[in-house]
Amino acid sequence: MRIDPELVAQHNQQLQTNADTDYHALGEQLQRNGVDIEELTQRAEQFGVAIPSWGVGTGGTRFARFPGAGEPRHVFDKLDDCGVIQQLTQATPTVSLHIPWDDEDPNTLREQANSLGLGFDAMNSNTFQDQADQVRSYKFGSLSHTSDATREQAIEHNIRCIEIGKTLGSKALTVWVGDGSNFPGQVDMGKQFDRYLSAMQQVYAALPNDWRLFTEHKMYEPAFYSTVVQDWGSSYLIAKELGDKASCLVDLGHHAPNVNIEMIVSRLARFGKLGGFHFNDSKYGDDDLDSGSIDPFRLFLVFNELVEIELTQGQNFKPAYMLDQSHNVTDPIESLMTSAIEVQRAFIQACLVDRQALAEFQSDNDALMASLTLKQAFRTNVDPILQLARQRRGGAIDPIAAYRKSGYRKRVAAQRPAVSGAGGGIV
Repeated sequence: MRIDPELVAQHNQQLQTNADTDYHALGEQLQRNGVDIEELTQRAEQFGVAIPSWGVGTGGTRFARFPGAGEPRHVFDKLDDCGVIQQLTQATPTVSLHIPWDDEDPNTLREQANSLGLGFDAMNSNTFQDQADQVRSYKFGSLSHTSDATREQAIEHNIRCIEIGKTLGSKALTVWVGDGSNFPGQVDMGKQFDRYLSAMQQVYAALPNDWRLFTEHKMYEPAFYSTVVQDWGSSYLIAKELGDKASCLVDLGHHAPNVNIEMIVSRLARFGKLGGFHFNDSKYGDDDLDSGSIDPFRLFLVFNELVEIELTQGQNFKPAYMLDQSHNVTDPIESLMTSAIEVQRAFIQACLVDRQALAEFQSDNDALMASLTLKQAFRTNVDPILQLARQRRGGAIDPIAAYRKSGYRKRVAAQRPAVSGAGGGIV
């Protein structure tokens, strides 16, 4: 079901002349500022962000879900869709699985992923949702539940995710829980946090030596009065308590409105606990919108910090990047391709920042020129760099146009049964 490479090559050929002209023009512009466009293009080629397996399905809200044509029936369909995204963008080389949603034979999963040129990113456990064969409910919590047996069930699930990941070739486990409370006085917040820490210590103990554990915070939802891991401070305390293999995962939507996320990035990196990111965008709350669709400048500012940290820490700095979005009104494949390109764009723009000039303006307390230095990089149209980086690796100069021309969605819709839109639920 992958897209015919010949179609991609013909599509690129039609766009080649204009793409080359734009690339050379940008190269001359950057050269005047002492920037080597070839070096930037190579950095773009090397950049990658993981695709969440659940992201290729249609999302929803608490009120309704409107399934799209050709929705994946199972994880193998999801891998096919992720393979198309990687084929056209050449910026999404890995997939992040969610257990038990993607619970299939790991050897078979790895074989199909290899055939699609994909690897596996962090594993994701699910203790925020009851399953049909589950003995104990997570209605009142999982890793922090008052019941020893329920906590043990959640611990065993996370350890099983690690075992599956070892076969797949994954090297990390992301743990997010919906534990919290909905009413004042419902829980003893201190004891609840202690129970969570104790359970996480058992999960941490099961990690292989070369694995990492990411703790993910979320300000609210599904708990609306208090949340066990509600902000980056709690996430940092957990990671510090657990040990060197534990670090914090920053989801761009999991913060209060107007929170300075780039400063959080700086703080966590300063103390060696910045593990990775879930990229999305938001307008009002945790909206899980397409990356860069609302506030591309904030995305750039986050990467400005990341590039600066990389220059300081060198090869020791290896954050994990993943998209985490809910596509309610668009084709998920198109949204994920667009988002991957926007994240890649923010990275390359951040690489354009004149670090020496910025440092001098900061040292001189020249606030205006420091700000303009960042904006100069952000305003630079780096599309020609991203286009060439994709083309060199066999991708499409214009992934959306090539995808639509291929008719992939129509083909899979003919093979995958239509899904009912009855009922609500985010997933």
